[in-house]
Formats: sequence, C-alpha cells, structure tokens
Amino acid sequence: MKDTPVTTYVVSVFEKPHWRTVLTTKDKAKALAMAKEIGDKVRVQEITPKPKKR
Repeated sequence: MKDTPVTTYVVSVFEKPHWRTVLTTKDKAKALAMAKEIGDKVRVQEITPKPKKR
C-alpha cells in the first residue's frame, strides 16, 4: 500500500526581524481565511513531502 503525502499549509506573519508561524493546518481554506483575517505581511506556505523511495 502506498502512502500519499499530505499537504500542510503554514501561515506566517512578519514580526521584525523574523517570520513567526501563526497556524499550521492541512485545510487550505482555513489557512487562506486566517491570512486574510490577519492582513498584510502574511504568507501561506504549501509543504508537500516527497514520497520515500523503497
């Protein structure tokens, strides 16, 4: 059985001098809603791990 990698969305906000993670979720809509609520200086990263080769 092959495991498919699950995409994780990370919402980060810029607070001088670093980016701070606000939310980590597997739901894209929730991540985008949180980013919209926060306003500017926000980024949403999409992280999908590569499947392991056997």
